[in-house]
Order: sequence, then structure tokens, then C-alpha cells
Amino acid sequence: MQIYKFSKCYRRKFQWSNQLKFPVELYVTQNSSNSIRSHLFPARRGRTERSRKKMIMNFKFLIFILTMFLSGAEAQKKPLVKACVASITTSSTFKGTICKGTLIFEDLFNTIDPLKWTNEVTMAGGGNNEFQVYWNGSVAPKNASVNTVVTSGVLGIRPYFLSQAYSEAFLSSGNLNLGKFCTASWNNGCNRTGTTSLILPPITSARLHTIDTFNFKYGKVEVRARLPAGDWIWPAIWMMPKKSAYGQWPRSGEIDIMESRGNRDLGSFNGGKNIGVELSSSTMHWGPDPGNNKFMKTSWEKSTAKGMGYDKDFHLYQVEWTADYVKFSIDNNETGRVTPPAGGFWQLGNFSSSLTNLWANGTKMAPFDQEFFLILNVAVGGTSGFFPDGISNPKPKPWSNASPNTAFKDFWSKRADWEPTWMTDGTTALKIDYVRVWAI
Repeated sequence: MQIYKFSKCYRRKFQWSNQLKFPVELYVTQNSSNSIRSHLFPARRGRTERSRKKMIMNFKFLIFILTMFLSGAEAQKKPLVKACVASITTSSTFKGTICKGTLIFEDLFNTIDPLKWTNEVTMAGGGNNEFQVYWNGSVAPKNASVNTVVTSGVLGIRPYFLSQAYSEAFLSSGNLNLGKFCTASWNNGCNRTGTTSLILPPITSARLHTIDTFNFKYGKVEVRARLPAGDWIWPAIWMMPKKSAYGQWPRSGEIDIMESRGNRDLGSFNGGKNIGVELSSSTMHWGPDPGNNKFMKTSWEKSTAKGMGYDKDFHLYQVEWTADYVKFSIDNNETGRVTPPAGGFWQLGNFSSSLTNLWANGTKMAPFDQEFFLILNVAVGGTSGFFPDGISNPKPKPWSNASPNTAFKDFWSKRADWEPTWMTDGTTALKIDYVRVWAI
């Protein structure tokens, strides 16, 4: 092949002999705008008309092949841009165009990115009278054990003891003031002084959220995580509304992608169902008030095989949240779904006619038609009933849900019962490999 350059174009000359054994010359021209033209010239004259026509037919096919080849080469240089398919997902924080399938949030945890996550700093108890103080290095003493650590691209959230940061006596007499870093003041969440009967929260832990950095409405969330093991540990991956558009909890909703209990033999110690590390639950909370929270209509559980708890390996915890339904899955296997009727969650809840439909001006997905944010945390204990009274365990539950004022002290006084289950090999940590959110 020889190449000759003319004004703003290239000419390629090919010599080829067909089955009639006479040469021809084929010129293929590709100009600066990538248009392709071809020209066929017999190399010798004097053949019959029939021979000339057969020759032309043969070389028309060759022209076609060469044209496709040159066009394909140019296409490889300039890949086609996939068209943007409109998405129902919205986000007030995502920068750029949101198309169906767009990855709108991702954290692979090479570090704890302050542009993505914010630490909760409070001892308010999460509405469950939980036994921990959530904090970070901004308020924790320098000698305190670090509750959030990234190791080899995996985030670990691990509970420790407040007495390790201060002293045993501090729990019953010290003052814990979270100062300007406190994020929730209700229930004495910012400033407490311990007493002999009502000690300070004996556990330290961490809760990370994206309320200031990432919010979205509708999408698919996937978190690859390994759950912690240890008596009375309560890990959670969940979402809350950025703005309580319909009012305070549970009016504006809550989506719990994953909740579990760290006990290895909870409920199964005497032969019953294991509701500890072998059980993961997904729940949606909604209703006009706490007494009318219809979460039981939208709560699903998934158990592992015996001895194969969710603390043994990483799993995918997923939710697909659309304008028509919400679907929960583990490892791509659906565990539960709710598709509200035309009357929405109010109709699904079958609330009393004496109550006013507070979602009447929303869509059928209300209150789940507003932007939510992500939360990762490890709690301990609590008196809300998540850890039922009287449940079987190798060592009995050390506190009563009916005695919230003494629960901290009762739990801590039985430390010798449950501390051995908090092993030092890292298994008490909630481990997060990645968090991803896609538009739908």
C-alpha cells in the first residue's frame, strides 16, 4: 500500500488481481472530515463487456469491506457517548447531571473523608436510652481508644469503655461536657454528671452520617459490611430524612437497611431461634406518632445457616428505593418489599378515622418521598426493647427495659458476664468495605 497526500486529504492506492487474472487500481479517499469515497480504475483495457462487469461487481464488494474497515477504525478512536436516560433520583448535594445508573455517592474508605462523613457527638441515647456516648477526637481525651479506624481500605467502628479514657470512679462522679462539638442536646446529650445510681454512659462508640454532605431521594444503596460480634452490641446501617417535612419521628420516616445484635447465641441458647449474629433485619418506621408507628407492617428478617452468622464474612446490604416501592436485599437476594396502594402509606397503615392524614399532600410514597441521608453506627444496649427482657443467652441480660434509670449501672455492674464476648481480635467492630449509591 502506498499513501499519497493531496490538499486536505489522503489517497491510498491498492493493486489487486481478481479471479480473471487482470490487475486493477482502487483509490480510497478519506478527507479531513472523515468522509470516505472510493474510485475503481481498470489497470488494462480491452476486455469484454462481460468481463468488465464481473470485475466491477467483485471490486464493489472489496470497496464495501474497505469502507467498513476504515469507518470502524475511526469509531474506535472516537467511542460513542452513551445517551443520558432520565432518572427519578434527585440530590441537593450531587454536582453534575444525574442519569439513570449514575453513581452519585461512593466511599471505598481509603481514609475517613470529612467531605463525606460527619461524626455525631452526643450521649442522648438515640431515642432508645442506649449505653454509649458518640464522640471523636475533637472531644475524646488523647489517651482514649479510637472508635473509628481505617485498615486496608476497610472502615471499622468499634465500641470501647469510657473508664479506659478516664477512670472507674469517673463513671459515678465525673462530669462529661461535650461542649461546642455536641450535635444533639436533648436528653442531656451534651453535658452530664455521673452519680452512684445514674452513672455516665459506660461505653464509647461512633456514629457517622452524611446529613451535611450527601442527601438523595430515590436510588439504590449498597453497603458491603461484616457485622460485629459481642453481647449487647447493636450495629446499624440506615437512613433518616434531611428535613422533617412531615414532622418529628416517625412522621417523616426512617429506613433501616440493616440492624443486628452482636450476641452469638441470643435466643438460641436453649434451643430457640438465634436473633443475634445469625439474624439481620430491615425496617421502615412511619406513623403519625410513636404509638402509631406501623413498622411491623414493613419489617423483614433474614437468618443465616446455623453457625454462619453475619459476623463471619462480608455481605451486601441493599435497598432499592423507588417512586413505587422499596425493596430490601442481602447479597442480591430480596428479603422484603413494600408497594403501597394508591392511598399510600396512610391507607396501608389503616389508621384510625379520628386521625388526620398528615401525608395527604405528598405522593403515595410519603413520608418516603423526601431526601434522606446515610448513617453508620454501633450502639450498645438500650431500653427500647430491641434486646427483649427474658431472652435466653449464655449469660442473662443484665438490665431490665422497665428500669431505664438503673440500666446503665446494671449493665456495667455485670461487665464480667459480657466483657469476655468482646474479643480483642477486632470482631467487635462493624467493618465497612464500601458504600455506594446509584441513581435509578
